[in-house]
Amino acid sequence: MSIFNKGRMCVKLAGRDAGLKCVIVEEVDKAFVVVDGQTRRRKVNVSHLEPLDQTLDVAGGSREDVKAAFAKIGIELVDKKSKQAKPRVKKQKVKKGKSKKAAKTDKKAVKTEKKTEAKVETKVEKKPVAKEAKVEKKSEVKAETKIEEKSEVKAEKKSE
Repeated sequence: MSIFNKGRMCVKLAGRDAGLKCVIVEEVDKAFVVVDGQTRRRKVNVSHLEPLDQTLDVAGGSREDVKAAFAKIGIELVDKKSKQAKPRVKKQKVKKGKSKKAAKTDKKAVKTEKKTEAKVETKVEKKPVAKEAKVEKKSEVKAETKIEEKSEVKAEKKSE
């Protein structure tokens, strides 16, 4: 016969209810019992309980019986209200004007247009000049086209 019988007062030693008084409501097996009182009603390992010399009459084992038994010895139990779950708000998806594929094809088209424009400008500017001057002009044109492409891409991103 175990010391942890129905109605035995105990003190919880472990967990978040440690240090609170409880009473054994039901014996599950040799190692576990169901407790209630100042603690939450739950299944507990007997190694987490310190038995006291008091016993209470908890015939039915319901919360009301336990509350009445604790009131007789002068300990008041507080009922905690559980919170109601709030309904979750679903986020609405934002539809964008263009799909990713369409945006990529637009960018490719813009790049090809810029290249053709750059070629036309270089053909128009051709004059008989020394090789060094031609190399400088080509590098300047390439630098200008890169700057223009970057500014146009930035403008597109801002407009999206």
